[in-house]
Amino acid sequence: MSSTRRHRTQPESPARLASLPPLQALAVCAGLQPFWHDAWDQPRAVSDEALHRVLDGLGLPSATPAQCEASRAWLAADADARPIPPMVTADRGKPATVRWPRATGQCPYELELESGGRISGTAVRRADGKVVLPAVDTCGYHQLHLGGVECVLAVAPAKCYGVADALRAAGRGADERAWGLSVQIYGLRRGAVAGMGDLGALALCCQTAAREHADAVAINPLHAGFAALPGRYSPYSPSSRLFCNSLYVDPAQIFGQAAVNNAITALGIGEALIAHEARDEIDWTALSPLRHAILRWLWEHRANLLPRATLEAFAAFLVRRGSTLQAHACYESIQAHRLAEASNPEDASDAADWRHWPVTLRTPTDAAVLAFASAHADDVTYHSFLQWLAEEGLAHAQRTARDAGMAIGVIADLAVGTDPGGSHAWSRQGEVLTGFHAGAPPDLYNPRGQDWGVAVFSPHALKRHGYHAFLEMLRANLAQAGGLRVDHALGLARIWLVPAGTPAVHGAYLDFPLQDLLRLVALESWRHHAIIIGENLGTVPPDFNARLTARGVLGIDVLWFEREKREPGQPETAGKPPGFLPAKDWPAQAVATTSTHDLPTVAGWWAGLDLDWRARLGLLAQGETMIAVQAARARERTALWQSLCDAGITSGPEPDPAHAPLEAVLACLGRTRTPLRLVPVEDLLGVTEQPNLPGTIAGHPNWQRRLNADVRHLFDTPPVRARAAAVHSGRPPSGGTEPRGASR
Repeated sequence: MSSTRRHRTQPESPARLASLPPLQALAVCAGLQPFWHDAWDQPRAVSDEALHRVLDGLGLPSATPAQCEASRAWLAADADARPIPPMVTADRGKPATVRWPRATGQCPYELELESGGRISGTAVRRADGKVVLPAVDTCGYHQLHLGGVECVLAVAPAKCYGVADALRAAGRGADERAWGLSVQIYGLRRGAVAGMGDLGALALCCQTAAREHADAVAINPLHAGFAALPGRYSPYSPSSRLFCNSLYVDPAQIFGQAAVNNAITALGIGEALIAHEARDEIDWTALSPLRHAILRWLWEHRANLLPRATLEAFAAFLVRRGSTLQAHACYESIQAHRLAEASNPEDASDAADWRHWPVTLRTPTDAAVLAFASAHADDVTYHSFLQWLAEEGLAHAQRTARDAGMAIGVIADLAVGTDPGGSHAWSRQGEVLTGFHAGAPPDLYNPRGQDWGVAVFSPHALKRHGYHAFLEMLRANLAQAGGLRVDHALGLARIWLVPAGTPAVHGAYLDFPLQDLLRLVALESWRHHAIIIGENLGTVPPDFNARLTARGVLGIDVLWFEREKREPGQPETAGKPPGFLPAKDWPAQAVATTSTHDLPTVAGWWAGLDLDWRARLGLLAQGETMIAVQAARARERTALWQSLCDAGITSGPEPDPAHAPLEAVLACLGRTRTPLRLVPVEDLLGVTEQPNLPGTIAGHPNWQRRLNADVRHLFDTPPVRARAAAVHSGRPPSGGTEPRGASR
């Protein structure tokens, strides 16, 4: 077995391992958690079969006790053989520790500050093999020279850039109440024949929301998809998290609307686009080629359409993004050419996945890849041009938001992983775990566990490479945003690894260096003046939320989950659901929201539409019946209504299922203590359908629904203005519930 496939980490203390059987001891040394607590807080143990499978995938033989001991010995020897890591993280104003087993006694050091200054002194070696440096008061990436070796010392601020910091920077009071919208960009309409929402629609949305005193617009991930595979449109299964999905480009922002109209006319696709614009759901497979045809036509005529200064700006972008951009553009071009040559579905499947390409094309630096790029230079440069258009469009949206008065602006979304056959995994093979998917163990909503089908970074490869790939990804997503939502932020601490092709229940947790990653997040947060939101829903480790809070990462409080907890020993009342927490009791260090893209809208929940979908698609849990879940929802509606009444937000009889009390619910959201309240645009409009239904691939129109409202006139109707005022002020304008039919 090649040692390069092995999963490397430093060994645990002998005292901890001595009591464990050889298999579990090896798992712990490899960073796995053989024992954990589930969503019901019950202790669980990973089966021996699952541990064998995961360890084998990590390149660590474990079939016998002797193999386990040999693998442990290899891990220990590998850790001792390595020099100090290429990057060490530390907190500003606190001593820094560097693991360096070779050090003896006191070690002279010199620190070259990023700003240009120098600090020198003596570090002291501890008994555990770590060297301790005096505290550094300057944040940044500094070059550390220690006893003849060197590394980067990343010194982080205590907390991330926060909402209060953003408000102060905007000349506002740090204690002001901030709110914003969350939107699925593809669903927006802007009065143009586009077939889907794009970055032009996002800029208009920011402008419109700012007039209603909103400070942020949170969006779905804009990560690069597969230009040649329009059927793969989930924003959470991207090809790369380093680049953008070119379908979101609004070419009129660079070329002008007249040039776009000329392209549409020349291509003869006007009627087709009009038909797509009229649809309530996006047909990605049919629409994507039309939008790409427009972009290609504009590219081919760019010399006559764009001024010299614009072309020079694109040339500067090529230099700035360098080999990383070149690799992504090559991937897109190679994949498209191979798919065009495929003669049957099996060939097409192989053509789509770089792992099945000829071996000479499986690495971006291979001679055959460089030869392809040279032979298809125009096509490769075209894909780079699309990335420039996307970056310019996102930058324009952020400038528009800030110019309109938003303190934060666009909050980008970082997906948990990427398609293992995509561009990111192809270009960063040394940092990505192969043969595994990220997922989740069985929980309250997914009793069979989840396999998300995406690849994630290897925590040990990240350490070995000085966290280069992690920082590269962070910077790419923070570059044009005022905030970043980290999807499944639990992955900063541990990831449920599912061996490809096996059920999700046979996975295991793999530890990640949470402290290092949080320090880097805080440092980049301040450098980009962007808030950080960590999606912390799921099976949460014991101290995870406290560690996010301590670092200034905002959690997410969702209405449906903010419930009263029973006191220890208090019996559960049969048939009575937990009450909803009063707004004043919601956690303070978080973003408050009514719902997420994976959960029902307020109107949909009140009507029980999500239950109808689950029953229709066979997603009810074993033993559940439609009558039972509808009865349970009726009790929950009563509990929510009672909570609203008890808070003095509304009064009177409970509205029927067809008339959700949207103003009252949004007023409740407005009263929370959180620094930022995010309202899904669907709840402002009273939409009943949710964007995505987890656990479904077909049967539900995930990531396809469009809004009926024009984003330019989003707040023009009295009900929407009233709902916006309710969340902004914390009280319904009328002091009570809405008129009948308001949620329709």
